[in-house]
Amino acid sequence: MTPRSDGPEALSPSHARTSLSLLADGSHVNLLGNVHGGVVMRLVDSTAGAVAQRHSGGPAVTAAMDEMAFLEPVHVGDILRTVAQVNWAGRTSMEIGVRVESEPWNEAGREPLHVASAYLVFVAIDDDGHPREIPRLAPQTPDEVRRAREAEIRRAHRLARRAEIEATREQHVH
Repeated sequence: MTPRSDGPEALSPSHARTSLSLLADGSHVNLLGNVHGGVVMRLVDSTAGAVAQRHSGGPAVTAAMDEMAFLEPVHVGDILRTVAQVNWAGRTSMEIGVRVESEPWNEAGREPLHVASAYLVFVAIDDDGHPREIPRLAPQTPDEVRRAREAEIRRAHRLARRAEIEATREQHVH
């Protein structure tokens, strides 16, 4: 894919990188006694939304959660921390990668545990709710370049999956 050369000045992924935290308490628990996956998903979406709005310079809405992988349970009393950044930016949409870590509130200095990862797609919108142009992404580090390359693969898979589903629907309509 050829990067755009027009429009707003390109921004590095670190420009909008954001972290949010939550102290998991009894109101966050599921029937198994762990923190409910929906609580984690909400924190992930909030963090990604902050990144999308920072990168795009205005309102942005969640268009898709491309992938959400829960790796470890989260317990009441854990400090949940999300870190998110833009992995890829198109003309009006962007992919945000989110890493979720946890650590017990009473064990300072303990290595955080990677408990979840997610990729979300956001679309920047104008005051009328229509897509608006966003800044390009200018990856700076080898890790940022890798993330952008992997995001392009996920985007290609999303588009191919959508096209295949639509083609199948067309075949069955006739």
